[in-house]
Amino acid sequence: MADDDLDIDVNDLSRRMEGAMHALSTDFASLRTGRASAAMVEPIMVDAYGQPTPLNQIGTVNVPEPRMLTINIWDKSLVGKAEKAIRESGLGINPQLNGTIIMLPIPELNEERRRELTKVAGQYAEHARVAIRNVRQDGMHRLKKAKSAGMSEDENKIWHDEIQELTDSYIAKVDAALETKQAEIMQV
Repeated sequence: MADDDLDIDVNDLSRRMEGAMHALSTDFASLRTGRASAAMVEPIMVDAYGQPTPLNQIGTVNVPEPRMLTINIWDKSLVGKAEKAIRESGLGINPQLNGTIIMLPIPELNEERRRELTKVAGQYAEHARVAIRNVRQDGMHRLKKAKSAGMSEDENKIWHDEIQELTDSYIAKVDAALETKQAEIMQV
């Protein structure tokens, strides 16, 4: 039986698992580690012109120093709304205004906050693992259908092992990324 007849596309499963890894790296980038990163403000939405707009679409985000983030708001009328959105975002950063420039000094993280952030990183990693396992489950479901459509036992075992090996490799990548991020957060 030809591979394309089986409706099992390992490349598609791999692509979908890679999507979970990309989502995890985006989530990790938004975690504050004591160093400034433009990704920290990506999830912040500002009520601009009557609709929620990402902060990075109403101004230029820069990182002039390791502990400073600046946002140059293009429309003067949105400065107050952007400042309010930053305060309410839960980043724990107190914005400072300088005309149309909002400065975000990144304070040193205390031990308790570092531990909280490592727990949040762990939750993000678990979400990624669940997404990867869901992709695996979909692959196994397709494999089961192919078996009932006449796939041999040996061929089924080969595909099963390949899908499991792919899943294990992506789970290992998630674990490695989590370990790296937790070490980065705990670094003083």
